[in-house]
Amino acid sequence: MEETNRSLPKTDPLMIQIQDVTKKFGSFTAVDKLSLIIPKGEFFGFLGPNGAGKTTTIKMIVGLFAPTSGGIRVNGWDIVKQPMEAKQSLAYVPDVPFLYEKLTGREFLYFIGGLFKIPKPVLKNRIDELIDHFEIGSWVDRRTEDYSQGMKQRTTIAAALLHTPQSIIIDEPMIGLDPRSAKIVRETLREQSQSGVSILMSTHSLPVAEELCDRIGIINEGKLVFCDTREQLQRDKLRYDGKFESVFLEVTKQ
Repeated sequence: MEETNRSLPKTDPLMIQIQDVTKKFGSFTAVDKLSLIIPKGEFFGFLGPNGAGKTTTIKMIVGLFAPTSGGIRVNGWDIVKQPMEAKQSLAYVPDVPFLYEKLTGREFLYFIGGLFKIPKPVLKNRIDELIDHFEIGSWVDRRTEDYSQGMKQRTTIAAALLHTPQSIIIDEPMIGLDPRSAKIVRETLREQSQSGVSILMSTHSLPVAEELCDRIGIINEGKLVFCDTREQLQRDKLRYDGKFESVFLEVTKQ
């Protein structure tokens, strides 16, 4: 039997560290010996075709799946051995915003703050700041069942930032957003990265990854087939027709 969750070497704790991680579902290998480090303050774009292993990797990082073998450490905490501490240090925003539809946006934010045991005076100030930042003041006291996709996404990300996480894992943040919502989300993620938060963003949008990310990784059939800086990507593009799409298609071809 393969060794599960082997010990990880000591490094700067404020990072996401994945070492030799494999995830199997029966005889199917969804992620195959993946190793990756996302240091403090890096905005990492995680790309790949459908079924490549992106979502499985994300679910292992946030503790929804356990690795079959290998180890994952989030901000110094082992996600399998120390799940509560690891999860308290990160924020996870899935591709489909989840809100309790009978709650207002404000009630939802207070509910999430309570889960993280944020003191009420601090929580009130933090919620007020995020309401202003995400421009949801005109909607925050309406039930979330009435929200547009963009307003749901803004509220979900606001809730994820309440406890000032050290890492953010976000899946397809731009799907279905109007231009104003997309601009707010892009600027927020960039600001978080510049403040020292490590970000892993899964996306199918090559332009979004190219615009926002410091480094880009591409996974295919469970293996990391490309990983380089945005600057190096520009040089890689010149080997083809100058398009990121051509690089992506080349490294993911069967």
